[in-house]
Amino acid sequence: MSSMTSVKRMRTSIKAQYNVSIGIRLIIALLLIVFSIFPILWVVSASLNPTGSLATQKLIPDNPGLENFRILMTSGQFPFWRWFGNSLKIATITSVLSLSITTIAGYAFSRFRFRGRQTMLKLILLIQVFPALLALVATFLMISQLGDVLPAIGLNTHASLILVYLGGAMGINIWLMKGFLDTIPRDIDESAMVEGATDWQIFTRLILPLLRPILIVISILNYIGTYGEFILARVLLKSSEQYTLMVGLQVFAGAQFNQRWGVFAAGALIGALPIMIIYLALQDQIVGGLTQGAVKE
Repeated sequence: MSSMTSVKRMRTSIKAQYNVSIGIRLIIALLLIVFSIFPILWVVSASLNPTGSLATQKLIPDNPGLENFRILMTSGQFPFWRWFGNSLKIATITSVLSLSITTIAGYAFSRFRFRGRQTMLKLILLIQVFPALLALVATFLMISQLGDVLPAIGLNTHASLILVYLGGAMGINIWLMKGFLDTIPRDIDESAMVEGATDWQIFTRLILPLLRPILIVISILNYIGTYGEFILARVLLKSSEQYTLMVGLQVFAGAQFNQRWGVFAAGALIGALPIMIIYLALQDQIVGGLTQGAVKE
């Protein structure tokens, strides 16, 4: 009888400990959710605040309305839609070009064996260790001097900004692409070679269709990184017509940030829509591409 009682007590104790553990996890999850959602709610609230002032900002504004969005859409004070289009254009071109170069380079490093291959891979990874800010002054001077010879890729041009973005996106993307290619069996290549296919035919007709998950991941990472980048765009772009959305909103707010907070928040929300749509539409492919490419050399 005593043994049965002790067993029941043990079960009760284990159940109580389990309930406490579940409760702690729920509390932590709730805190994390609140921590992550609160900034978004604060920006949404600011965009609906008719006063547009940071000093009077509350989580639930008085007399909420769409006045800030109306000012954003119709005001002639700043070319919001031009900035928005510039960001979309730069991010799209950078993503397409980077994806093309990265795919070809990753295929070469994965499938071909040549002298210096390992050294080049390590150097590419080593370069990524150093923050891009360390080269900010050198980048500015290089683009400035290059513009004296070729004005089309000098300061205050989208072409120069795209070239800088391409240089910074190569390293980690090549490693991601190579890691994914290493998971594709080489038997596919060998079988095609027996049939007389060239390396380019193997790449375009057999390998490329299998790269769809990692192609989506790299293109999205490039797009998001360039779409939301601020520092390089602020340094290399000088005129209002050339500004990206992030630079334009920052310059618009400027010294009157406290008074223009509502319009700034409304512009930030509209600017976040493309990224949100991309994540919602392609979240499964993002996770699949990252996990499938996680292999060692």
